[in-house]
Amino acid sequence: MNPKKTNRIAKHVIYGSVGLLVILLLFLIGYILITGLPGMSWHFLTSVSQSFEAGGGIRDQIFNSVYILILTTLISFPIALGVGIYLAEYAKDNWFTSLLRTIIELLSSLPSIVVGLFGYLLFVIKFQIGFSIISGAITLTFFNLPLLTRSIEDAFRAVSLDQRQAGVALGISKWKTIIGIVFPCALPKILTGVILSAGRIFGEAAALIFTAGQSNSVINYANWNPFSPTSPLNIFRPAETLAVHIWKVNTESILPDAHQVSSGSAAVLIIVILIFNFGARWLGNVVYRKLTATDKER
Repeated sequence: MNPKKTNRIAKHVIYGSVGLLVILLLFLIGYILITGLPGMSWHFLTSVSQSFEAGGGIRDQIFNSVYILILTTLISFPIALGVGIYLAEYAKDNWFTSLLRTIIELLSSLPSIVVGLFGYLLFVIKFQIGFSIISGAITLTFFNLPLLTRSIEDAFRAVSLDQRQAGVALGISKWKTIIGIVFPCALPKILTGVILSAGRIFGEAAALIFTAGQSNSVINYANWNPFSPTSPLNIFRPAETLAVHIWKVNTESILPDAHQVSSGSAAVLIIVILIFNFGARWLGNVVYRKLTATDKER
């Protein structure tokens, strides 16, 4: 077959595959938004959920999702930053580095249900923490660490070697070069990785069913004492997240408006995840322009 004809066929196949993927994505997002947006309202977003009556909302579920997201990021980011810097700047090609990379790959490939059961047996049962926000946050760290570590390592490796050599030429130590020169250059990609991983955490359900729980305690948003049982900041209270709420409404709920609640919750979830993804790109470009004094987008 003529090479030009072969190349043309291959190009059409690739374009067709990309187009099919885009169509499927748009269909999925469009279906969720079309069915869910009519049920969204300020009352729906700011009222408590109901177990038996119609007209409930998702206020507590949204707060729980954001709170667990913040705690998970606070726990996992320092660890991932240290491991990422080590792998990119200090690690040598030996058995320990290979073992560390294998562990990271294994963590990233574990099914969420398996990690959830592990968190349930270790934190809920063994340590007797119970179904709680902290149990869910620590369990989600196992998901977040591999993604964050890889993104931070790639961000550091993407920095030009000239930046490091400039620091050496100035007589700066390697650690100060990493912190003062390499890290600011890698910061846009690091922020992008953090925000993208946040989208995955926000939409996680399986692991939280067994760790954070499927119910909410009574929350008083005027009580900001983190040691009070009714405080929203209490990390030892059970917390149903938005993703878990969607699963629960679809499988166990006897609400008269279960379909409307489920569709509205799914629409909120997909909108937040889209904001995370587009926001990561936008913030990365803004930080990149600030640090490099350029108007060009990456």
